[in-house]
Amino acid sequence: MTFKSNTNPMFRSAFSEDIFNHKYAHKADFSGAETWDDLAATLVIDVCAGFLTPHEMIALYEFIRDLKFIPGGRYLYYAGRPNKFFNNCYLLRSEEDTREDWANLSWKAESALMTGGGIGNDYSRYRAEGTPIARTGGKASGPIPKMQMINEIGRRVMQGGSRRSAIYASLDRTHPDVFKFLAAKNWHEQPVGTTGLTYWDIKQQDFNFPAPLDMTNISVNYKTDWLVPYNDLGELKYVGDAADPVFRQNVLQALQTGEPGFSFNFFEKENETLRNACTEVTSEDDSDVCNLGSLNLGRIQSKEELAQVTELAAKFLLLGTLKAQLPYEKVYRVREKNRRLGLGIMGVHEWLLKRGYRYEVTPELHEWLTVWKTGTDYHGDKFADELGISRPVAKRAIAPTGSIGILAGTTTGIEPLFAVAYKRRYLKGQNDWHYQYVVDGTAQELIEVYGLDPESIETAADLALDPERRIRFQADVQDYVDQSISSTINLPAWGSAGNNPDTVDGFARTLAQYAPRLRGFTCYPDGSRGGQPLTHVPYSEAKAQLGVEFSEAVQTHDICDISGKGGSCGV
Repeated sequence: MTFKSNTNPMFRSAFSEDIFNHKYAHKADFSGAETWDDLAATLVIDVCAGFLTPHEMIALYEFIRDLKFIPGGRYLYYAGRPNKFFNNCYLLRSEEDTREDWANLSWKAESALMTGGGIGNDYSRYRAEGTPIARTGGKASGPIPKMQMINEIGRRVMQGGSRRSAIYASLDRTHPDVFKFLAAKNWHEQPVGTTGLTYWDIKQQDFNFPAPLDMTNISVNYKTDWLVPYNDLGELKYVGDAADPVFRQNVLQALQTGEPGFSFNFFEKENETLRNACTEVTSEDDSDVCNLGSLNLGRIQSKEELAQVTELAAKFLLLGTLKAQLPYEKVYRVREKNRRLGLGIMGVHEWLLKRGYRYEVTPELHEWLTVWKTGTDYHGDKFADELGISRPVAKRAIAPTGSIGILAGTTTGIEPLFAVAYKRRYLKGQNDWHYQYVVDGTAQELIEVYGLDPESIETAADLALDPERRIRFQADVQDYVDQSISSTINLPAWGSAGNNPDTVDGFARTLAQYAPRLRGFTCYPDGSRGGQPLTHVPYSEAKAQLGVEFSEAVQTHDICDISGKGGSCGV
């Protein structure tokens, strides 16, 4: 039976309501946002009052209430609160290879993390490890120790006092330390003291156990010089250099451990190496800022309605650039210059499934994507002109939409349905892990309303055996996106028939073929990291345990308990 809530009638599942109550409902501070309906109204007033007409305000409120447009999670969290830190992430760059820049980077990172925003940083300008330092007679530490320092700041800062830090780090493929960077998160090769265990061993039991760069997603930057030109029927085209030693090692690492990812920056985008924590927003300017919201194609009924919600969503995000507080002065200056919007889409696979389509960009989907693209371009510029402010330098970015996708009960970003049913682990507080059995809200609606057989619904697990379809889909959507797409391709576990040493070269050639049409790429081999948040379970198993929250008995580790020596053990 379809879930019905008395307080939040638009939610498709009890899990959606639980996530809302846990993360976004304002029950303790009397800010007037205890239900989703309240929050939608509060948010529209907070951001748009005095700028939109009453008719536009009502229409925007209804689109948010009906889960057709959902602003980014920081908008939801800070709506109605005294502080207005509406931005999800901040994009940083190590600007100079100096002691002063090292210290300033720590200050910038901590300042941004304390607002609730994640951070990303490109470390490519720091000199290699062991390089002589003429003025002091010493030797450079290289960029990786600085990444580790920022990682540890993230470990100790609960973002905005309420959630774990999100961090990204990148390094250019030509940097002398790139091979060390490629192996920086090879936890399965890194022993923990004299325990006889590796970080990977312990992370399988206790995901909170600290490990190198465990708070940080990492990627290698690829620029135009990596591309190989060729002539295709008189037209100059490009592919990536699949045989490049860095790229091939990057592919091998990604197929084993999921990291590093790939950051593609070519031609006029070559300097846009800065990314937010989830990598969908791009910039070349230090201290740039995300500004996110997503259109839910799974709920929008027509191209005409898509055009209407696109207009109001673009105006909402543009007004967010006037209302949002920022962590330090330089971010204000860069925002004024770039006024970057990140209006994305989600519910794409739900949209396809409802129409009986496979996971591919169909002619009809191309038409919808065109409405989204042209609408953001037109209204982003036109409304900026009406307000007398700078036009946005970019307007579209597709975020992973994890939590807001759960709220909407739809497929996240451009991802295929992960599973018809799954067990989801999540953190309450800093160390209290819980889990619930979940029947995906989209899958349940398709089963009940459209009569689909749960065993016939194509999922990310099915597509894991056909990665080129996932890569091609991302490339086809990227044609409409002027920033990037956060999308992670699920793969079989390393060592399985579909992912092993014999598949590396073929995968490298496929990815290199599509790379010129991508801005980034990440993959996740099944079981490659401890604390995997989602695990497939049979539909019948999840159906029998819906609505029950379980506490997870997680074994914690202290290095002294394991080894009996070192640290503060006193031995």
